[in-house]
Amino acid sequence: VVKEKTRMGECPVWEERENALVYVDINSQKVCRWSPLTNEVQSVSVDARVGSVALRQCGGYVIALGTRFAFLDWDTRAVTTILELEQDKPNNRFNDGKVDPKGRFFAGTMAEETSPGVRARRQGALYTLFPDHSVIKQLDQVDISNGLDWSLDHRTFFHINSLAYAVHAFSYDVHTGKIACPKLLYHLEKEEQMPDGMCIDAEGKLWVACIDGGRVIRVDPETGKRIQTVRLPTPRITSCCFGGKDYSEMYVTSAYDGLDEATLAKEPHAGEIFKITGLGVKGIPQNFYAA
Repeated sequence: VVKEKTRMGECPVWEERENALVYVDINSQKVCRWSPLTNEVQSVSVDARVGSVALRQCGGYVIALGTRFAFLDWDTRAVTTILELEQDKPNNRFNDGKVDPKGRFFAGTMAEETSPGVRARRQGALYTLFPDHSVIKQLDQVDISNGLDWSLDHRTFFHINSLAYAVHAFSYDVHTGKIACPKLLYHLEKEEQMPDGMCIDAEGKLWVACIDGGRVIRVDPETGKRIQTVRLPTPRITSCCFGGKDYSEMYVTSAYDGLDEATLAKEPHAGEIFKITGLGVKGIPQNFYAA
């Protein structure tokens, strides 16, 4: 549905109040917004790689870029830094993020590649930005902090550490925002490749985007089993979210960075955004950052 290609499209968020899909292009350092009505993509350029975007209750967005949290005012294009982190790790940047049921913004970091396919391990962390702008570190020694969401009863937090090829489930205290007691929920099979972004549906099942696997998979957290696979027409599938007027459509982002010229020539859809319909299941609205 979005032909304007992204180098590294990520973190799609359906914004009901704008009837639009908001997402980031990490490597182009842009926050983007696509209107299905006009088919127009608008974007705001920022001064660092931007890993994630989420909706703010009072309008605009909260973003995680470089190693800092910031607010983005869409109308003025102003970016206001809230807090800088990991200044001792110049090779790190923020990656995926999402707002929890109480309006706190969870986002994690990762080390950038020093050369193709080479990155320092266990350099990332997972942080929570509270509405009062305080921050706690929830996890340490993460390779690539990625895909995150919460169970429908708000008792479980789901998180992906991409280089572990795994989805983990944590106990989650909705009152404090703290996570604990990680358990392996699903380990990806060889052909599924590496897990990236993730979202939950209205039946409490998880949808995981498989980067280099060209698919999204549906996993049942109760059984730890894959129950559905949807293949897409390009390999580097990065993330997914539900949207549309009744949250019955799934939007899926992709990337063309990381493909060599020969592969790119064979992959005309790399970097586009797709819409999956007819899944027979709906998603749930996004949470707003409560400040």
